[in-house]
Amino acid sequence: MDAGTAREMALDMPGTLEKVRYGRPNFSVKKKGYMNLWLDEGRAVIKLSVGQQETWNDEDPDHFTPLPGRLGKLGWTNVFLGTIEERRFRFVVDLAWRNVAPKWLILTRQAPPKG
Repeated sequence: MDAGTAREMALDMPGTLEKVRYGRPNFSVKKKGYMNLWLDEGRAVIKLSVGQQETWNDEDPDHFTPLPGRLGKLGWTNVFLGTIEERRFRFVVDLAWRNVAPKWLILTRQAPPKG
């Protein structure tokens, strides 16, 4: 899994806009961010709910860790790209997108199977 594939997956989500924030690619839907790419560190940072974050961190701590500090307590989660499977990453990107997308837009996308 690489950053280029992660970018393509994010841009595949309906209504997604890519901008550069703080020197990093940022992906949002209707002005609500759901993923940032840290290219130099080989990771993505995605917006999960606190419960989702705990579940993914417990299930797979090698790939998922909360951001340190306040943002981590709000659900922002590191996803390490080097060894994560594409199917699993696509599922969590979809989950992060669903956490911020308006309900009418969510209805346009079928959820991928959990990887």
